[in-house]
Amino acid sequence: MIWGEGFGFISDNRLRKMTVTILLLIIAGCAGPKEKPNFTLFYPQPPELPRLQWLTTFTGAKDIESERSAFEKFVVGEEGTERRLDKPYGVAMQSGKIYVCDTNKTVTVFDLEKKSYGPLKGAIGPGKLLQPVNVSVDKEGNKYVTDPVRGQVIIFDGNDQYVMAFGEPGTWKPVDAVVLEDRIYVADVKNGAVVVMDKTTGAVLKKIGRSGDPVQNLFMPTNLTFDNDGDLFVSDAGKFAVLKFDRDGHYKGSVGKLGTNPGSFARPKGIAVDRENRLYVVDASFDNVQVFSPDGFLLFWFGHFGKSGRNPGELYLPAKVAIDYDNVKYFRQYADPKFEIEYIVLVTNQFGDNMVNVFGFGKERGKKYPSDAELKEQLEERLEKMRQQPGAKGNDSRKEQE
Repeated sequence: MIWGEGFGFISDNRLRKMTVTILLLIIAGCAGPKEKPNFTLFYPQPPELPRLQWLTTFTGAKDIESERSAFEKFVVGEEGTERRLDKPYGVAMQSGKIYVCDTNKTVTVFDLEKKSYGPLKGAIGPGKLLQPVNVSVDKEGNKYVTDPVRGQVIIFDGNDQYVMAFGEPGTWKPVDAVVLEDRIYVADVKNGAVVVMDKTTGAVLKKIGRSGDPVQNLFMPTNLTFDNDGDLFVSDAGKFAVLKFDRDGHYKGSVGKLGTNPGSFARPKGIAVDRENRLYVVDASFDNVQVFSPDGFLLFWFGHFGKSGRNPGELYLPAKVAIDYDNVKYFRQYADPKFEIEYIVLVTNQFGDNMVNVFGFGKERGKKYPSDAELKEQLEERLEKMRQQPGAKGNDSRKEQE
């Protein structure tokens, strides 16, 4: 017999039974992250040649972590609440990690290497976040998080530790920040401007979008991105357009206008540019992402409305789009064997069950693809046929839910 502290004597037979029970509990609970649905969805849809494939989605710990074993649950009990995103907006990737701004919590990290889910390490103490809206990563791996409630741009290093914060709380509302060389460009939604700051000191160098010209002025800048020529794109929710400036703030034109037809916007939000200078624009009213050529012509769009945001490709109040070339290897397992992925496109949903959607941009092997100019011509022909159909009309924008 063996003495069990606090329980009295335990017989050898009973001990053997307990050991077998514990082993069975451990084996039964050693499950990995949930399997993704075996479903293939391409955009544009057939008969057009595919350019984007919906690959997978991330919403919470269950999408990446191994399920807690039955024995762990037996010993420490069930967790009281599900560990998942609440209302995400910004998203970025670096070194196998997906960084998501959960506006009601903090920046959450999906670590694809370690198969872990949790808050950004440095977001405590002086790095504590109140309402993180957007996150971007520079070439050195530093993260720039905009927090309009805190009223600052908070900077974390390549190891996710707090470094410093820029901006005077109460004087502005920073909602996005991107880096170009030695400058930080920050969208200030309160004052209708892009504030240009020194990357090292945080000193304000200039402001873009307050020239006095109504065409060039910014009204409600919410999201920023740079193309490969160093030109700045600003998504302006108040002007229903994306405005383009050079790095010094000289106006160069715009994409889109208020409307319900393809190529127009009702609520433009997140924007991104790929290496070919294609512009991606999220529209929270149309629940899609429109893709434009470098000269501003619509090429195609992807995503569709789904109130549950549960099924592949469904976007439910989408917010941000981000492009990543460096982490394709983590997602090739989800791609169709005939589809060769060039880069990853991340799109966040603020509501629903699929909150970070992962798409792959690429080509079907062995197929000859049209140039962007040819694609534009094909799209114009298709839209003209749609307009000539009896009863044809533009897409009605739905009332936004917030």
